[in-house]
Amino acid sequence: MTDKAVVLLSGGLDSATALASAVDGGFECHTLAIDYGQRHRAELSAAETLSSALGARSHRVVRVDLRAIGGSALTDDIEVPVEPGEGIPITYVPARNTLMLSLALGYAETLDALDLFIGVNAVDYSGYPDCRPQFIAAFEDLCRLATRAGDQGGRFSIHTPLIHLSKAEIIRRGIALGVDYGLTVSCYQADEHGRACGRCDSCRLRRQGFEEAGIEDPTRYRNQ
Repeated sequence: MTDKAVVLLSGGLDSATALASAVDGGFECHTLAIDYGQRHRAELSAAETLSSALGARSHRVVRVDLRAIGGSALTDDIEVPVEPGEGIPITYVPARNTLMLSLALGYAETLDALDLFIGVNAVDYSGYPDCRPQFIAAFEDLCRLATRAGDQGGRFSIHTPLIHLSKAEIIRRGIALGVDYGLTVSCYQADEHGRACGRCDSCRLRRQGFEEAGIEDPTRYRNQ
């Protein structure tokens, strides 16, 4: 039987490549997008489109309002920075990946799935602490301790196929797997049509990745 996997799918470049990697690995993929009150809501529509385009079995959206706690430029009335800064940027959303993986874990239990995929990266990234290998390893331990499946001997695996890749390497892998990056939305302040600002940290890393990969950037920018 084909193993089932829950794939966290934001609609961005990295998560789309993680989904393509899971499909290529032979998993029956069930994608999960989290509507957490993010200002770049166009990514949710992109996630639904990508799930179908890349061959997932199902797609689901879970709503959790992180605007209620704020503390991030993505969930609060704080301006998205357009210049690189020092330390962890204000676009960090407190506990976001912890929350998302917890929801994916719960969904996986309902599907009798033991495999979770997340497109975190610890090379070309903004320095978010919940993208590091240490966090993933700790959460994998939690999966075994905090679930009925783990108590019954099931061993959850959190797959992070992109964690040690540069953005250019991620893009090359995705192209080889058939990802249409024109369908993805990465910008932290994309408009309702999914057009990118071209100035935020996410846009900068994405553009740099395409340049280093030697691949034409299909991103739609507002000024085009």
